[in-house]
Amino acid sequence: MSQQPPKLIVLGGINMDLVTFSPRFPRPGETVVGSRFITYAGGKGANQAVAAAKMGASSMMVGKVGGDIFGPQLLNGLTAAGVNVSGVATNPDVSSGIAVISVDETAQNSITQILGANDTCGTEQASTVKQELPGAAGLLLQLETSIGLSLEVAYDARSLSVMVMLDPGPVRPLPEELLRICDVITPNETEAQALVGFPVTGPESATKAAYALLERGVGAAVIKLGSQGAYFADADNQGIVQPFQVDAVDSVAAGDAFNGALAVSLAEGKTLEEGVTIACAAGGLAVTQTGAQDSMPERVSVEDLIRSQRR
Repeated sequence: MSQQPPKLIVLGGINMDLVTFSPRFPRPGETVVGSRFITYAGGKGANQAVAAAKMGASSMMVGKVGGDIFGPQLLNGLTAAGVNVSGVATNPDVSSGIAVISVDETAQNSITQILGANDTCGTEQASTVKQELPGAAGLLLQLETSIGLSLEVAYDARSLSVMVMLDPGPVRPLPEELLRICDVITPNETEAQALVGFPVTGPESATKAAYALLERGVGAAVIKLGSQGAYFADADNQGIVQPFQVDAVDSVAAGDAFNGALAVSLAEGKTLEEGVTIACAAGGLAVTQTGAQDSMPERVSVEDLIRSQRR
């Protein structure tokens, strides 16, 4: 009898991404001629829901879309990726979430985000999460919905011993009580610096940042270091997972692929180091493709990359 896939609930943002590609980012007041423009479905929460589904989880998205032309497109894209969207509502009075993304020739990105319908999530979404938590293995949170809502559902998850994973982006002030409820927190370098108050640029400073977060009550800290891999630490273990060697095209949503894969791995009972290794492979594969949800890798591809480079 095959094991049931873990159920993961994702509360977070659902966006339509509007993306420009250019040799470099413009300076203030400057116009730079770009090479192309594309649109694709994104949002940190929605990306992570897709990433979890492609890694084999039973993935449920909770959030809101707007009453514009993007709302139905976003829902259709999630459904096609295998995500349960029964927890996604529509607010007809506002736009869907929008992200305007610039990508330069080194595959770095700069993002301006309009929260739109995401910012109107509230009581209805909290009720949906609470209803779905029994039997769930994990709750994934980001900061594209209100802090108060995240805190409320995190307490609900904690009361049922459901793993709470927080991706603390986009950067905004966090109450200490939210950190204390988190089983796993997964900041990148910029987010880690905002949390701990000093630059996080590599393994040495990531070590210091991770232990600062552990002291503030998080169960495990995983610092995403991009091309330098990822540092992880909990009460029992710590270490760095080296990056996988890939040809980077677009770094958008690599962190979301990482989070989805990490959540699925931990929900399946893998160790933190095993989970971070799998997550690094997923994040690495994501940068080889353009797009957000479209770049979330299938589980078989992640496993193939690990076999090919970590024998």
